[in-house]
Amino acid sequence: MKSIELEKSYDPKTFEDRIYALWKNSGAFEPKAGKNGEEAFTVVIPPPNVTGVLHAGHGLNNSLQDIIIRFHRMRGVPTLWVPGTDHAGIATQNVVERKLKEQGKSRRELGREKFIEETWKVKNEHHAVITKQLEKIGASLDWKRERFTMDEGLSKAVREVFVTLYERDLLYKGNYLVNWCTSCGTALADDEVDHEETKGKMYHLRYFFTENKEKYIEIATTRPETLLGDTAVAVHPEDERYCSLKGKTLRLPLTERDIPLIFDAYVERAFGTGALKVTPAHDPNDWELAKRHNLAVINILNPDGTLNSEVPEKYRGLSVSKARNIVIEDLKAGGWYVKEEPLNHSVGHCYRCHTVIEPFLSEQWFVRMKPLAEKALACWRKGEIIFYPKKWENTYKHWMENIRDWCVSRQLWWGHRIPAWTCADCGKLTVSRNDIDACPHCKSKNIERDPDVLDTWFSSWLWPFSTLGWQKAGGNTPDLQKFYPTTALITAYDIIFFWVARMIMAGLEFTGKAPFRDIYIHGLVRDKQGRKMSKSLGNGLDPLELVDEFGADAMKFTLAFMCAQGQDVLVDKDSFKMGTKFANKIWNASRYILMNLEGRALVKNPQVSQADKWIYSRLNGAAKSMREAFFSYRYNDAAQTAYEFFWNDFCDWYVEATKLSTKGGDEAEKDRSTTILLDVLEKSLRLLHPLLPFVTEEIYQKLPRAEGASALLINAEYPGYDEKQNNTAQEKNFASMQSLVGMVRTLRSECGITPEKKLRALVRTGEHTETFIQNEGLIKLLAGIGDLQIEEAKEDRPSGSIGMAGPGFEIFIFVAEAVDTQALKKKLSGDLERDLKYIEGLRAKLANEQFVKNAPPSLVDEQKSKLEETIKRTEKLGNYLKDL
Repeated sequence: MKSIELEKSYDPKTFEDRIYALWKNSGAFEPKAGKNGEEAFTVVIPPPNVTGVLHAGHGLNNSLQDIIIRFHRMRGVPTLWVPGTDHAGIATQNVVERKLKEQGKSRRELGREKFIEETWKVKNEHHAVITKQLEKIGASLDWKRERFTMDEGLSKAVREVFVTLYERDLLYKGNYLVNWCTSCGTALADDEVDHEETKGKMYHLRYFFTENKEKYIEIATTRPETLLGDTAVAVHPEDERYCSLKGKTLRLPLTERDIPLIFDAYVERAFGTGALKVTPAHDPNDWELAKRHNLAVINILNPDGTLNSEVPEKYRGLSVSKARNIVIEDLKAGGWYVKEEPLNHSVGHCYRCHTVIEPFLSEQWFVRMKPLAEKALACWRKGEIIFYPKKWENTYKHWMENIRDWCVSRQLWWGHRIPAWTCADCGKLTVSRNDIDACPHCKSKNIERDPDVLDTWFSSWLWPFSTLGWQKAGGNTPDLQKFYPTTALITAYDIIFFWVARMIMAGLEFTGKAPFRDIYIHGLVRDKQGRKMSKSLGNGLDPLELVDEFGADAMKFTLAFMCAQGQDVLVDKDSFKMGTKFANKIWNASRYILMNLEGRALVKNPQVSQADKWIYSRLNGAAKSMREAFFSYRYNDAAQTAYEFFWNDFCDWYVEATKLSTKGGDEAEKDRSTTILLDVLEKSLRLLHPLLPFVTEEIYQKLPRAEGASALLINAEYPGYDEKQNNTAQEKNFASMQSLVGMVRTLRSECGITPEKKLRALVRTGEHTETFIQNEGLIKLLAGIGDLQIEEAKEDRPSGSIGMAGPGFEIFIFVAEAVDTQALKKKLSGDLERDLKYIEGLRAKLANEQFVKNAPPSLVDEQKSKLEETIKRTEKLGNYLKDL
């Protein structure tokens, strides 16, 4: 063979794009037929919003999906990862409206049709960016199956589901109190409202009785302007302060209206004055009160958040904040105002534009969720879906048991338009799978389609089966038959209800099956201080910048290494240096092996040495551990196993051990050793590929490979666990040898002996005599020993040496022959004195009750560990000095 040259320095920019194109163009991302008739492994991507760019959270989520997809693809099962994007109704419409505003235009001026045309242009621009980003991070998606939530097929699925829900009486239209965003001009579902602690005020007001202008009830409110929509004051039926006042009415301040005093057990009599103003159109609890007591419902707001014609003329057209200030002034002037107090309270904000949400009475479409939730709960209880980690089951159960109907209509133009028509002549409503041009009831042409669109999540809750063609061929497409239900959903915990729970409900309702089995919920990417990443904090990480600076493999491996189940991932930019160092180690180790192939020949069925048996056993154990970790979504365990095997076992020990043969053996031994070294490297690349796909594929393409080997590493077989390769005895023997070598290396460092200085050593052992004699050359090479004597255990200690005890052996290093012992005694005494002072300081700190009480537990544990380590070191230094 000839030597193979890898570039001197690891530079992912020189090959990552080329390798991705090689995979994509060869069809490597498409599912292949399984070897043993195994079920397919399928994942559908959580579709990124088409308006956005990928952020650190997308980097983590797509890295984790890619790792698990690559692992199962290498297992030889049909593997499919479906790509796609979400039309993101409110978000996308906001982007286009802002763009129009910059041009001095509005969507109303443009008209619905033209506005939608503009939005499709924006969608196409952003889609191209997202695709490029996913390719850059190495996502091995089957691009031929890419979907968009508003493409023709998915739009058909949305319509079919809407009509079917209506036919099953699971969808209805009615006047209800909804969360209204005055900026976006649309209703929002409960889970689209972000609640934040906000500084506000509690205002205390007098409501005077109609018949007796001197008597009043005091109420408290955070929103005095809404009193203009009050239709009652409520008290508890057992509150003795008000029992005698049944049937009385109160004059509503600032109006000429009288409102009743009602009695309801909902009211907390111990809270405040025990009296509650009731504003049914602007408070969800008051809405329920109004239904129970048949109260009038007065909406005082316009859709844009200004006060409407239901209020006195003075306040009409004012914004809520302006109206509040004027109302307070008028209440003070009229004698209704008592006092105000500062208050911190939770206020709902729009999840998109951050505007304060207004409870608003509006006619909307709703899905009846309880019947769907009951099926989804039963599915979980039967074990048909499994959460990783299990703690999320409690969250799922709580949400499902406390579910409310879902408001699915949105007052937007971008989205799936609701397929419902109202006849102006007969007044009847028609919901249809196909567009209609006449009323099916009275044949009138005077019909109008509902102007609203559906909530974005109405299309994404169908994602696992609509992307596989459920809406075609009566739900009997080849893809649906082969890949549904999908296998795993990998997503962050912030959308468990938004998306995960709804997908389960939709899958069960429309396919009769849960849409996936495994639900892996990962944490969020946060900075080192545990803060969410945001533009305002300036702590965000752009995946493309990370790829540009460190490489896609470094980003993927670092995120996997730090992704422990049930925990957020705390990173900064420097964190990714770890991934780069590991990729660089793989590169340099492979480069060393390949550059030394000159003149070598591969040997068939080579004999294996003790070191070879050891590395095959370690590789076998690593494959077993990594397979188990991947199957249970323990990414950090898989990454740590990969790191420890390749860096420690393969590079630090085995590659060094082979130098005995490749540098000093005869030609036949060099060929034998090189053959096994290449075999272990090839298997190691297969082992590491899911975590570091680019660098492993680039090196694999350079390897001299056996006949019949896979042309691409991405399609090669993942290493399996073979009980025959498991060699516990050899691992135990090698561990004792590693311990011996490690002791010598540590002593060198502590005594200031340079690596090139050859040492004389005596090893006494009973248990490991044969192992040490067989591997004498290897021990001398790795420990830098020139003269090694191995003998049975004895009691005496050789003079001029420092002795150390290991598991089943003692080793004596004749340091007096290598260094000036007087100078060494002085150095070790100084080190010992320094450590004793350090121990004194640590003990004093840990004896300080205030430190132990107030310091973070992790810091206290760190100090305890340092104390323990330093005590051990002083004991060792004391022994060195005693020996000298």
